[in-house]
Amino acid sequence: MMNRLLLRARWISLVGLLVLLPWCLPPPSAAEEPIKIGAFFALSGPAATIGTPTKLVAQMVVDKINKEGGIHKRPIELVVGDTESDPTKALMEAKRLVEKEKVIALIGPTRTDEGMAVKSYIEDTAHIPIVMTIGGDPVIAGGKFGPFRWTFKTPQRTAVAVKKTYETLQAQKITKIALLTATDGFGKDGLNALKDLAPQFSLEIVAEEAFGVTDTDMTPQLVKIKASGAQAVICWTIGPAGARVAKNVKQLGLTIPLYQCHGQPDPKYIELAGVAAEGSIMPSTKLMVVDQLPETDPQKAVIKEFVALYTNTYHYDQQYPINTHSGYAWDAIYLLAGAMRQVGTDPEALRAAIEQTRGYVGISGIYNLSAEDHNGLGTDSMVMVKVEKGKWLLLQP
Repeated sequence: MMNRLLLRARWISLVGLLVLLPWCLPPPSAAEEPIKIGAFFALSGPAATIGTPTKLVAQMVVDKINKEGGIHKRPIELVVGDTESDPTKALMEAKRLVEKEKVIALIGPTRTDEGMAVKSYIEDTAHIPIVMTIGGDPVIAGGKFGPFRWTFKTPQRTAVAVKKTYETLQAQKITKIALLTATDGFGKDGLNALKDLAPQFSLEIVAEEAFGVTDTDMTPQLVKIKASGAQAVICWTIGPAGARVAKNVKQLGLTIPLYQCHGQPDPKYIELAGVAAEGSIMPSTKLMVVDQLPETDPQKAVIKEFVALYTNTYHYDQQYPINTHSGYAWDAIYLLAGAMRQVGTDPEALRAAIEQTRGYVGISGIYNLSAEDHNGLGTDSMVMVKVEKGKWLLLQP
């Protein structure tokens, strides 16, 4: 009887110890707590073909960094949101990620209009760094577009892509051009840069036409361009609209060269335009022609590592073939990671460290940021490519 009572007392003591044990243990080390980064892209809606693979790349990079030890042994946790390709929804998602999820920084969104909808909230209220993956300049343009102290972006600025295009036109002795631009934020941004920079390259704009991104036929605008005496036409849009323009150019028998913008180097453009894509010329990141780069190019090894992970390890290319947008999230995450390794996660210190990034070799270029330039890429980060026999051909300077 005594032995049974003693055994029962020991059992009760053991159960009590197990119950109390979690409360006695020290809290998890701060070094083990995840660093939450918000990632919001167009995962549905018209821009989903760009936003979805961007999200996949962001997670791929986070996995890579975490496997290598994270940030001072702290893993990165990606908290994802869907902008639905809508500026209002993008703002709602940014607020959710900042105020509810308590992320320390943001990457995204996908389209220029979404970025502009979010920017004032970041600058006036949230006060955390955001590295945008959009094409348009206004988010970091300053002046009438407002401050950009907390706002950065990884794709080349519109002005850089325009300069790269104009350098090629100038080398081809072209002096008269026609502009065909979309009426959305990205198209308007392109139009402004095209007009502002034309005099620097002795280019005369002899026709200026516009279209909606959902328009199915741009023939009326191209008929006017055909009669204008232009020696080349420049189209500024992203997505399927660019392919529709190429088809209309072909149907009209317009023989002057068609230049597209830096958002079009994408296998989807060739697929949608078909034979009409042949001869199209456009500025691009080096990602699209990595195998044609010289071995001395410092970006080549980094890009090849990216391609190997994307295609051989994760097999994302089976659904989303690599395009010029593919590396934007890689660069955004690494800009944040590099800064966090230096200063931790304090918002102001992190913002300042991103701004002081020098010599980061990324997918889209070698980044050298400053207080005045929250992108850090010049024309040397881009190449001109041409569609030839359904492939991307690197045009030599």
